[in-house]
Formats: sequence, structure tokens, C-alpha cells
Amino acid sequence: MLSKFILSGITAFLFLSGATSDPITLPVPAGWPAPQYDNPRNPLTESGIALGRRLFYEPLLSRDSTVSCSNCHLSFTAFTHVDHALSHGINDRIGTRNSPALMNLAWSRSFMWDGAVNHLDMQALAPISSPVEMDFNIQGVTERLKASEDYRSMFEKAFGSGEITGERILKALAQFELTLVSANSRYDRIKAGKDTFTAQEKNGYELFQKHCNSCHTEPLFTNYQFENNGLKPDTILNDRGRAGISGNPADDLKFKVPTLRNIEISHPYMHDGRFKRLKEVLNHYTDGIEDSPTLSPLLKDKIQLGSREKTDLTAFLLTLTDRDFLFNPDFRPPAPK
Repeated sequence: MLSKFILSGITAFLFLSGATSDPITLPVPAGWPAPQYDNPRNPLTESGIALGRRLFYEPLLSRDSTVSCSNCHLSFTAFTHVDHALSHGINDRIGTRNSPALMNLAWSRSFMWDGAVNHLDMQALAPISSPVEMDFNIQGVTERLKASEDYRSMFEKAFGSGEITGERILKALAQFELTLVSANSRYDRIKAGKDTFTAQEKNGYELFQKHCNSCHTEPLFTNYQFENNGLKPDTILNDRGRAGISGNPADDLKFKVPTLRNIEISHPYMHDGRFKRLKEVLNHYTDGIEDSPTLSPLLKDKIQLGSREKTDLTAFLLTLTDRDFLFNPDFRPPAPK
């Protein structure tokens, strides 16, 4: 895995110290900020990543053993789903939000559209316990895995003993998710001087820097903040976003700014998946902004984009597609035991 990152020209950062077995480094692209994830109690190891990958695709994590993390987070669609607006769980129960794309998670301080989870090591508890997702509990997952000789062996390799605990399950999942680094799109190669924009892409990039970069900040294409982007509130879901977690009226209708990396294939868009095409997203920002007390100040002034400018901006956004990431064999389901 690490060799692929080196061959791609990505520098390495000594991520964690104190690993008990085969410690490795987390790849950090040149020019990127330092990762936010910092947990010396969970050193990144090849065996821990392998275990986390197996668990990511493990339906035993759900109550009826039919749903795994990958059901809503497909590797070849930037680790999200694209066939429906809202996520689906066991018994085809429909959730309340569109599943976020998973990538570059080491740079995030909070998770979920509303920031309900503040550490990657704890994030998996949310879908496991959600009644519309996996509808289970970490204790039940632990007991199921204890019955597997294969899992006992994998936990021993990853943690030094075959003891299976909820904490270790969550740590292994986090280790795999930390490796989901997307940084080899055409945009990245252009920035590295290995490719060039077309005239259309270049104009789109200039438009992006003028109108979009404040929230979708390079190089991660998100500022990891919570913003009200002027969507008309959904009266059926009545999702108030960050305010539902913080209890602060100033956070009403604010959702986490998603990354634009791989946006070409991570549709549908927005927290409720209301837009299926990039054209609809751009039309929203030029003609669909709904004013409210918590609307982002950056959207108070109307964004002026003509049809040709929208086409150019879309052309730039397509340069953010990272096919090495989407089709990385290290991210696919592991071979069955």
C-alpha cells in the first residue's frame, strides 16, 4: 500500500509512534496541512489496516447480518452511495440523510453532517447503533466476532493478543479509514507541474477561486466548518443540522461543508441528496439561495454565473476526480476467508 503512495509522488509523514507491530506511515501529500487525527493509542499498522478493511465490509456489524459499512460507502463511488438520495439500512429502512463521501478523514476534527462525532475512533458507533442503519450495538458485534477463529487470529496480529473488544473493533475501522487518502487527481498532477489545465478548465479554476474556495478550500476542498448554504428547509425531514447537536439557534440549518474531491461521481448532492446533477448544484448557488438569519455571510451577495461560466466551472470540478483512489485494489472488499 505504502509503495503505491511513494510511486505516486506523495511524501510520507511519520504519523504515530509507539506501534506494537509493523508501524507504518500515513501518506501526507506535499503542501497539505498536518493531519488532525492524533491518537498515540492507535498506531497505524499493516495488520490493523487489514483488520479494519475486513470489518468495513463485514455484515455481522448489523443486527440481522445484512448490512456493512460498505452498503452506504462504495469504494468506486468515493465511498458513498449513488442510487438513492437517503441512505438505506437493514430491512431497507430509509435514513434521514445522504451518506457522506469518505476520504481524507485524517484531516477532519468532526464527523457526520452535523458534527455529532468528534473522533474517528468513535464514529462507527453511530451507524452501528442507528435504528435505521445497522440497528445493533458494539457488545453484540463483539460477541459475534469472538466466535470466529479467523477474527481472533486477525486481532492477535493487529493488537498483540486475540482478545476482541469494542475498543479494538473501532480502532481497526479507524485505521482502515485513515488510509482513504485521495490526492492524485488531474488537479493534483497539474499542481505538481505534471499536467496542465485546458483553457476551459483554467477559466473554471479562476471562477472556483473567486466564488467557491472560501468554503471548499484547497487543497482538501473543504474548510471542515458548518455552514447554511441557503437550501430551502425540507418540511418532511425537518433536519436542522448542527443546531440539533449544539442546541444553539445560531447553528440552525448549518451542515458540514463537504469536500469537492471526486464530486463527479459522488452524487446525489447535499445532506439530503436533493440534487442529482452538478448543474442543479450550480443553479442553486446562482438562483436558489434562500435567505435566513443563519445563511452564510459568503452567500449574502448573489453569485453571478452565466451558462458558459457554469460549464467552465464544471470542467474544473471534473479535474478533481481521482481514479487511482476510486479503483485502488487495497480499498476493495478483501478476499473471502
